[in-house]
Amino acid sequence: MTNALPTQDTDRDLVLIRVLNAPRDKVYQCWTQPDLLKQWFAPKPWTTPKVEIDLRPGGASRFTMADEAGTEYPNPGQYLEVIPNERLVFTDAFTGDWAPSEKPFFTAVLTFEDAGPGKTKYTAVARHWSAEDAESHKKMGFHEGWGLCAAQLETLAASI
Repeated sequence: MTNALPTQDTDRDLVLIRVLNAPRDKVYQCWTQPDLLKQWFAPKPWTTPKVEIDLRPGGASRFTMADEAGTEYPNPGQYLEVIPNERLVFTDAFTGDWAPSEKPFFTAVLTFEDAGPGKTKYTAVARHWSAEDAESHKKMGFHEGWGLCAAQLETLAASI
């Protein structure tokens, strides 16, 4: 199933595209293995102390980030599409097995493509429910935060 995704920000989508110096199977592993995801998911000095992954369509995900003071911010969600080494789609509209969340904010569409030997074209689209949500996420520092995390992801994926 191929869905056309924007290659630039729109009024509801925020887009991050990077060519990572790491093979796509390793980049995918870093997104799907809890012990690896904990090492890069939050922009430092924040951390990701808790990660739960049920990697299947309808399966729950919970990534808990913590700030420098140790205050935790749980991010429950659900996987919608899982294509190993190619595509992950997850949302906060559901919290697992199609249980609705309190307030949906966005759906993430991640694609992993070969970009030459040992390199991955990594595209992350944050598709929001409204233009206002997208603007709010942008003001929260989407590009800076997800950009820092992509660099951390690259470093880890290249080392495993």
